[in-house]
Amino acid sequence: MKTNYQIILWVVCLAVTTARAEVQVNRARLGMFQALPATAHNPKNPPNDAKIELGRMLFYDTRLSKDRTVSCNSCHDLASFGDDGRAVSDGIKNQKGGRSAPTVYNAALHFTQFWDGRAADVEAQAVGPILNPIEMGMPDADYVLKALNSIPGYVTLFKKAFPGDAPPLTYDNVGNAIGAFERGLLTPSPFDAFLKGDDAALTDTQKEGLNLFIDKGCVTCHQGTGVGGHMFQKLGLVKPWPTKDKGIGGLQGKEALTGFFKVPGLRNITETAPYLHDGSIKTLDEMVKKMAEHQQAHILTEAETARIIAFLNALKGKVPTEYIAKPELPADGPLTPKP
Repeated sequence: MKTNYQIILWVVCLAVTTARAEVQVNRARLGMFQALPATAHNPKNPPNDAKIELGRMLFYDTRLSKDRTVSCNSCHDLASFGDDGRAVSDGIKNQKGGRSAPTVYNAALHFTQFWDGRAADVEAQAVGPILNPIEMGMPDADYVLKALNSIPGYVTLFKKAFPGDAPPLTYDNVGNAIGAFERGLLTPSPFDAFLKGDDAALTDTQKEGLNLFIDKGCVTCHQGTGVGGHMFQKLGLVKPWPTKDKGIGGLQGKEALTGFFKVPGLRNITETAPYLHDGSIKTLDEMVKKMAEHQQAHILTEAETARIIAFLNALKGKVPTEYIAKPELPADGPLTPKP
């Protein structure tokens, strides 16, 4: 017969063992995810140190806007996980953009760019806002080239970055330089370590959230290296979503895709509120609940929502402080356009 002491010891040991039992994630279900690669290089735009440094400068340079008040970094603040925290961004003359600026971190891994997918890659995306009359307001590509050619430092830098091009300073190469820099904006997270086999990289609560993320169908759209960013989907797939924005359907010849948008990547999603194409959803709690309801016909409990958000926290990476440090920009030349 066991003594009272032995019984108590057995109960305590059982409690400790139970408390330490880890939540299990069936790794066979993780095939729809991939860890971040070491690089996001574009074979059509091979990087070199000079090109990346030039792209970094252009990313921060407000002289790419007509009144010299807006840079790429104005709307995609690299120190704040690549967005500006606003529903829609401010362009020149305090004009408001039509859609929320998505983060540039990890965007190079997405299959297309902009909410409506109208740019094939980050190189093409980078030059779009420069000529947008609301955003950066430059009148045309020739004006941009005139401005850059008037800055002696940029003339030299383009020659170093594109030594085989004649001429090296072209509008396409403005996008190629910025794109080469943006392709280094990757933020590995605890989830990447977990995907590579480190079970301890996620907490039990985060593992519960990951299981729910799969079970509730979130992975239908949010998968791949970006945990999103790899497909288009109708907003309000099973329950209509109130928006006047036509998404892809607003592009000429794409009317049949009205209501479809590029699925956003969820990396660093805890740091990039507000949410959606119009910035209409202020909190992640509300966003998770509404997506479950409108896309998958699930009504999540508070506990389920909290666990899914715990998992989403595991997608937060570190901002590469040295890589994004603002560089010293080349000085104006005597003919450089003024605001």
